[in-house]
Amino acid sequence: MTSVIESEEHKALRSAVAALGTRYGRDYVVRAVAEGKPPVELWSEAGKLGYLGVNLPEEYGGGGGGIAELSIVLEELGAAGSPLLMLVVSPAICGTVISRFGTEEQKRAWLPGIADGTRLMAFGITEPDAGSNSHRITTTARRDGTDWLLTGRKVFISGVDMADAVLVVGRTEDARTGRLKPCLFIVPTDAEGFQKRPIDMELKAAEKQFELVLDDVRLPSGALVGDEDAGLLQLFAGLNPERIMTAAFAIGMGRYALAKAVEYARDRTVWKAPIGAHQAIAHPLAQAHIDLELARLMMQKAAHLYDAGDDTGAGEAANMAKYAAGEACVKAVDQAVHTLGGNGLTREFGLASLITAARVARIAPVSREMILNYVSHQTLGLPKSY
Repeated sequence: MTSVIESEEHKALRSAVAALGTRYGRDYVVRAVAEGKPPVELWSEAGKLGYLGVNLPEEYGGGGGGIAELSIVLEELGAAGSPLLMLVVSPAICGTVISRFGTEEQKRAWLPGIADGTRLMAFGITEPDAGSNSHRITTTARRDGTDWLLTGRKVFISGVDMADAVLVVGRTEDARTGRLKPCLFIVPTDAEGFQKRPIDMELKAAEKQFELVLDDVRLPSGALVGDEDAGLLQLFAGLNPERIMTAAFAIGMGRYALAKAVEYARDRTVWKAPIGAHQAIAHPLAQAHIDLELARLMMQKAAHLYDAGDDTGAGEAANMAKYAAGEACVKAVDQAVHTLGGNGLTREFGLASLITAARVARIAPVSREMILNYVSHQTLGLPKSY
């Protein structure tokens, strides 16, 4: 049973990361977006301070903690207005998969750099025609002697321009059945046949989205992560942390917006009292706070179960946490903008851009409808509709 009271170590980590986030703040992210560059300064400093690798094993330069600690890092950076999206990808997904299933050579080659921020790995699963159905992935790997040849396309892959490699979800043919099975490959971004194209997103973020084309990319046998026959197990070992970290991203964003609204509601006086004295303003903000706190509890439960090795329990809780956090974030941002009225749409207060950013937590990495499908038939035992 997970404790609902955070340890002193976790409180200290929150405080330290919050201080770092505050030093950079929302203005730093806004400048990075305007200049079209990734948040390299914050990423580098977070790495030097040990925050990027808190979930990775100590023997490979990490902090020896788990997703519980890494989710704190992302939440607090988000609450300060300077979240790092690639925390979801490089240490949480890729770092976790390599530390759990990678060879000794892969661990030594990648984990220290991921932990200190000097190396970064993106994650490639989504395809143009597969959507949320990972069973329809068509990126395939075939053997050529001792090498692999990887061919396929990926879309909405974050931070490829920052990355040294992409952990690509492909499929290989099972020699016994002839069926395709999922496998994970470490693909260097400078490999021959690897092409990336930025996607023109209306939502502007410091981290860009890319489409990838893999045209017979030749990989050595050592590029395969883990057991060729354990692809789904290894894949979901990375997807559960992704959901937990997406929840942390959403909760941090919601907290940031809510804090701005509360500050404004305390000070803004239109008649005789601050507008925050009126229940029509105060109660929706209180509800937003409650929803964010409840989402955080489920996120903490999910992280605890995952770090304890309960992949099945973590899968259910991670999906619920991601759903709850996405909904809470959207509502908190909407109410924050509404509290400020016209000011909520100005560049000065920096909330309007969060209206679209908050919706990402409902869409990615899996839609809320797919989570409701999961809970319907996995938790409640209802029949599948697909």
